[in-house]
Amino acid sequence: MNIYIGNLSQNITEDKLKTMFAEFGDIESVKVIKDRFSGRPKGYGFIEMPSNSEADQAIKALNGNRLDGNHIKVKPADSGGKKRKKKRSFRRRAY
Repeated sequence: MNIYIGNLSQNITEDKLKTMFAEFGDIESVKVIKDRFSGRPKGYGFIEMPSNSEADQAIKALNGNRLDGNHIKVKPADSGGKKRKKKRSFRRRAY
């Protein structure tokens, strides 16, 4: 399961996140999203855990906890394919 972690501080490292989530089970990957130009963290990241039950336990236990002074948001990551297309309405303009 892919997990989203938001409201991370600028001092966060992938190692800190890995050690925080490791107590709940195996971790496949950790990714802190960084700014392309400055290289500083943008404030969110993702963790991939192979077991859904372990991932659910981690989400329930860590959501709202403080990490480096911030209350972090932990939830399942959106797969990105579920969004609906917006219908466009075309109106005629009366001149």
